[in-house]
Amino acid sequence: MCSKHKDCCSTKVTAPQNAQDSCAMPKITSIKMAGVTTSEAGCCASDGCGSHSDPVDEESDSPALSNSTFTQSWKIDGMDCPSCAKKIETAVRKVAGVLDAKVLFATEKLVIQSNDAAVAPLVEQTILDTGFTYSDPASKGKKNAPLGWKAIFRQNAQIIAIASAMAIAALLKPIVPQVSEWLFVLTCLAGLYPIGKKAIVLAKSGTPFAIETLMSVAALGALYLGETVEAAMVLLLFLIGERLEAFAASRARSGVQALMELVPESAIKIVNGERVEVAASELNPGDVIEVAPGARLPADGRLNSGTASFDESALTGESIPVERFDGDAVMAGAVVVDKVVRFTITSKQGENAIDRILHLIEEAESRKAPLERFLDRFSRWYTPLMMLVALLVILVPPMLFAQPWETWVYRGLALLLIACPCALVISTPAAITSGLAAAARRGALIKGGAALEQLGKVEMVAFDKTGTLTMGKPEVTDIIAISSLTQDELLTKTAAIEVGSSHPLAVSLVRKAKELQLVLPEAMDKQAMIGSGVSGIIDGVEYRVVAPSKLDIELPLDWQNQVQELENEGKTVVVALAEQKQVIGIIAWRDTLREGAAEAVQQLEKLGIKSLMLTGDNPRSAAAMSTMIGIDYKASLLPQDKVHYVESLSSKANVAMVGDGINDAPAMKAASIGIAMGGGTDVALETADAALTHNRLAELAVMIELSRATLSNIRQNIALALGLKGIFLVTSLMGITGLWVAVLADSGATAIVTLNALRLLKFKPKE
Repeated sequence: MCSKHKDCCSTKVTAPQNAQDSCAMPKITSIKMAGVTTSEAGCCASDGCGSHSDPVDEESDSPALSNSTFTQSWKIDGMDCPSCAKKIETAVRKVAGVLDAKVLFATEKLVIQSNDAAVAPLVEQTILDTGFTYSDPASKGKKNAPLGWKAIFRQNAQIIAIASAMAIAALLKPIVPQVSEWLFVLTCLAGLYPIGKKAIVLAKSGTPFAIETLMSVAALGALYLGETVEAAMVLLLFLIGERLEAFAASRARSGVQALMELVPESAIKIVNGERVEVAASELNPGDVIEVAPGARLPADGRLNSGTASFDESALTGESIPVERFDGDAVMAGAVVVDKVVRFTITSKQGENAIDRILHLIEEAESRKAPLERFLDRFSRWYTPLMMLVALLVILVPPMLFAQPWETWVYRGLALLLIACPCALVISTPAAITSGLAAAARRGALIKGGAALEQLGKVEMVAFDKTGTLTMGKPEVTDIIAISSLTQDELLTKTAAIEVGSSHPLAVSLVRKAKELQLVLPEAMDKQAMIGSGVSGIIDGVEYRVVAPSKLDIELPLDWQNQVQELENEGKTVVVALAEQKQVIGIIAWRDTLREGAAEAVQQLEKLGIKSLMLTGDNPRSAAAMSTMIGIDYKASLLPQDKVHYVESLSSKANVAMVGDGINDAPAMKAASIGIAMGGGTDVALETADAALTHNRLAELAVMIELSRATLSNIRQNIALALGLKGIFLVTSLMGITGLWVAVLADSGATAIVTLNALRLLKFKPKE
C-alpha cells in the first residue's frame, strides 16, 4: 500500500485484554481497501470461549496488545512452506509500531496489530525485502486463471537459465576446459546472488539460520574448493526443490482456495422492481437479490419465493440437492438447482458462511498440535547446533588428526546441507493443512492441529440427545387434561407461560397453540426452573409445567400410570400444575430421531469407540430412544450434572462431547474435545473444537478416521525426514555422497514429505 492509503486506516479496534477474551468464532466487521483491512472483532456475550481452542499460540512470545490498535492485512504471494511464513512474521514483528504479526499459511494472509495505521508502508517494504510480494486481501476470492506458457517460462526463468548455462559449460568442457570452468563459476555466482542477498536480509530481520544461508555457505565453499560443477548443481537442485515445494504447497491449499472461489463476484440486486447487477461486496442485510439456476449465492439469505432445491455439496459434502422453503435460511456458496429464486440478504460483509469457515481455518493455524509445537521448538536450536557440528567436522579431523583440509571442508559443507530442517519442519503442518482441508470438503470444521490430534485419540463419544441424536424439533403428541378443562384450555395456559422460551419443547408447544389459532393470554412473572420446567401467573393464578421426576408432590396413581405409559413409548412428558399442587393435565412430545444416528453409533463401534447418550429426559424415555439407536445412556441429567459426568469420564479416557445447545457448551469444555452440530447455537459452535456443518452424524466417524490418518501421516513424514537425513549424514561423513546428493536428499525429502501429506486430500473412509 502506498502512502496515499495512510489516511484510510482511521478505524480503531479495541483489543481484548487477554487471549481468553477471544471466542472461537468472533463476528467480524471489515472495512476493506487496497492492501488493508481494518477489522473490528466482537465476542460472544457468554463464556463460550473454548478451553481447548486458545487462538493465541502457546509458544508465541508476541508482545501484549495495547488497549487501542489497528488491524491490517495483506495477501502474501510466493510462500512455499510454513517456514516462509515464519520468516515474514519474524521480519514484520521487528518493524517499529507493529505490536504483533501472524502469517496464515493456509489462506496466504498476513495480519498485523499496530498502534499506528501509517506503519503499513514499512510493513510492505519489509515484505518485499524478505523476498515476497503482496496484494489486496480482497483478491482472495478471485479465481486464479490457468498459467500460460509465457507465465510458466517467467516463473522458471532462473532454473532454465542455470540449467542451460550448465549444459553449455558441460558441452564446452572437452573442447575448452578453462572456458567451461569459468562458465560454471559465473553460472554459480549469478544464481547465488539473489539467494545470498535474501540470506543477508533474513539474517538482519532475525532469521540467521535460513536455508538460504546454508545454501550460500555451501555453494561458496564448493567454489573455494574448486568444485564448480557441484556448486552449480547444488544451486540448480535447490531451485528445483523450491519450485516443487511451491507446487506442493499450492496443492495443499487447494481445499481452502476452493472455498474462497465459492462466492461469486457479482449479484443481481432488485432495486425498485428493477434488476441491477452489483458487486457482491456491495450487498447489505435486507437487500433482495435474484439468483438463476446454476448460479451460487453471494451471501447468506432467506428464501423469498416458495420452494426450491439447492446443491450445498461444496459446503456440506451432501451430494443430494436439498429442498428449502419460503423463509428458510440458505448459505452463501449454495447452487440454485431448479428455478429462478429471490433472497433477502441476512449476512454482513465478511460474515457469511464461507467467511466464517475461512475465519475458522485461519484461526486453526494458531492452534498448533502439541507435536507441531515441539518440532517448532526443536528446529529453533537444531539448525544452529548442526552448523556447529558441521564446523567441528571441518576443524577437528585436520587440526587433531592431520587430515586433509579439502576433504573435511567438503564433508562439512555436505553435512550443512543435509542438516537443513525443512523436511522435518514441514512434515507436521503439511499433513495438518491437508487434513483440515479434506475435513472441510466433507463438511467438518476442525479448529486447528491440536483439535485434529485430539480427535485421533478419542476413545468415547458422549452425545447430547435433543438436537444431536434427534432433530431437536419435537412435536406435541398428547394433551391430557382433567375433566373440568378442555385440551385447548390446558394448551392455552401452558403455552402462555412458555412464550419467549427458546427450549425446543416450549417452541413446539407455542407453535401447536398457534396452529390451533388459540389466543394466548399474557403471563406475568414467568420463571425458568433450570432442568425442571417453567412457571408463570395468569389472571392471578400461578401455573407450572414440571418434569415428573422434579415434582415436589406425589402424583395420583392414575396420573402416574399415564406418565409411565407415555414415557415407555419414548416420549418426553411434563405435568401441568395450578396453584402449586393441583394437577391439571399432562403433555407429551416425541422427537424425531436424526437420520444416520444409528449408523454413526455403529461406525464408531467399528473404530473401537464407545458411545453414550446424555439426556435430561427420564430413564424410561431415554431407554426407549437408546434401544432404537443401540447406545448406552445416562438420564435425568441437569446441565451441571452433564459437566460433572463428562469430567469424570474424561479423567479415565479421551472423551468427545457432541452437542448443539447452550446447555451443552459447559460439557463440551469439560470434555477432551467438543464437537458441535452445525445447526446448533452460536455458543455451542464457539465453544466446540470441531463442528459438523451439515448435521450428518455419520460423518463423525469419518472425521475421527481422518484425524487418525493424519496422525499416521505425520509419523510417516517424520520417519521419512529423519531417516533420509540419517542415511545421508553417514554416507556424507564417510565420503560416499557429495554436495549435490546432499541437496537432493534435502529437497527430495521435503518433496516426498509434502507429496505424502497431499494424499490426505484424497482421503476416503474405509468401508
